[in-house]
Amino acid sequence: MYLLGIDIGTSSCKVAVFTENGEAVAQATKTYPVFHLQEGWVEQDPDDWWQGVCQSIKELLDKSKIQPEKIVGIGVDGQSWSAIPISNDGTLLRNTPIWMDTRAQEICENLKCTIGEETLFNLSGNPLQPSYTLPKVLWYRDHLPELYQQTAKILQSNSYIVYKLTGEITQDISQGYGYQCFDMKKGAWDRELCKEMNLREDILPEIAACHEIVGRVTKEAAQQSGLPAGIPVVAGGLDSACGTLGVGVIANGETQEQGGQAGGMSICTDKYRADKRLILSYHVTSKNWLLQGGTVGGGGVLKWVEEQFGQTERINAEKNGTTSFEEMNLLAENIKAGSEGLVFLPYMAGERSPIWNPKAKGVYYGLDYSKTKGHMIRASMEGVAFSLKHNLDVAEQAGTEVSRLRAMGGSANSQLWTQIKSDVTNKPIDVLNSDTATTLGAAMLAGVAVGVYKDFEDAVAKTVQVRRSHTPNSNNSEIYRKNYELYLKLYEQLKGVMK
Repeated sequence: MYLLGIDIGTSSCKVAVFTENGEAVAQATKTYPVFHLQEGWVEQDPDDWWQGVCQSIKELLDKSKIQPEKIVGIGVDGQSWSAIPISNDGTLLRNTPIWMDTRAQEICENLKCTIGEETLFNLSGNPLQPSYTLPKVLWYRDHLPELYQQTAKILQSNSYIVYKLTGEITQDISQGYGYQCFDMKKGAWDRELCKEMNLREDILPEIAACHEIVGRVTKEAAQQSGLPAGIPVVAGGLDSACGTLGVGVIANGETQEQGGQAGGMSICTDKYRADKRLILSYHVTSKNWLLQGGTVGGGGVLKWVEEQFGQTERINAEKNGTTSFEEMNLLAENIKAGSEGLVFLPYMAGERSPIWNPKAKGVYYGLDYSKTKGHMIRASMEGVAFSLKHNLDVAEQAGTEVSRLRAMGGSANSQLWTQIKSDVTNKPIDVLNSDTATTLGAAMLAGVAVGVYKDFEDAVAKTVQVRRSHTPNSNNSEIYRKNYELYLKLYEQLKGVMK
């Protein structure tokens, strides 16, 4: 008996098959392009996601020799803040702007004037920012009126894959936070506010619990993916929320640290806690909320460094039987904590929480002739850790208490980077199923739905294990405290010229 988890990330999709105890018995990944059309315009083709999912499933089944009829449930998670328009017959009408897209800034400013920033925040628990789904849909209305009229429904990344698998149109509760017309206390659309902002109510799908079975694999999807028809599929949810479940964060105060393409953290809270500097969503368990910090700088920062400056490390990796990232890690390990005064602002596509500045820019400060590639790599890691601390500090100001972090994502595979984050935040960090946390969380939703697990507590008890732990180094923490103060000061002094 197996569970299948599907993760629609920014740079690639991941597919994994799990046993009841959370063991990943087979995995496959396919990359797809991100289209940077002009400054602030960032799109992807949802059909690239679907093709990647189908190819990954076929590869996984072929290589693993798993009997596909033993897969009893499928869960899908995905990146946030898509705006995927489909017609009445299910045709994809255009590429979707993704979470990095900020073209709708003017629409946000207009809404703040007409509806009122406080009104929108008090309902949704989230600031109105161009990266969210709502401004993108209103951008369609204002700039692509024909497409807006042809659109039957707007889907999210996971709900588009669920639609391709089942033919059913859904909107899970954890992705509702992309709309400022979503009532975060009730978990429902506010129809009156939709009318007030001239948003078509019929364009919004019905809201489903993340672990609700919404359909089954169709014959057509079975032919394209290699899966048997009839497997139950749940609504799924937000990638960071599924990853939060996948590392066992389901109780009040437990916290996930995210080290995927993007960075940030998710704090589980049993009380409604909204702060304009952060992000609030429902957890995929539907029982609690997640107070989140979402940054553009995560593992994607090191990926960019590797692509631009890692040719030597790629050559060395081939010689040494390692990876280019392992070679980069070795360079960074030889540099002292604090990178000898080199400080990095990881605002590589603007920045989300807690500064919410789409015009923010990445900055290396403190370069001189003594600095090496190793300094820049380590400073990049430290800058991402500073952005994590910035969000944690704001969350604690909002009334949450965070004593320990649970790391997930590819960045958690780096012991150095995880230790840097522990030293910078001055908090212990546990590393669990770092590479599979997100797909595991999606699979756990399906497992609860089909009865493999009694409830989410049972699912966590059976699947989640700590692999290693990091405790803060007090000497390094003091060095980082000074660099963090400089990090904050640099942004405050530079934000005026970043415009």
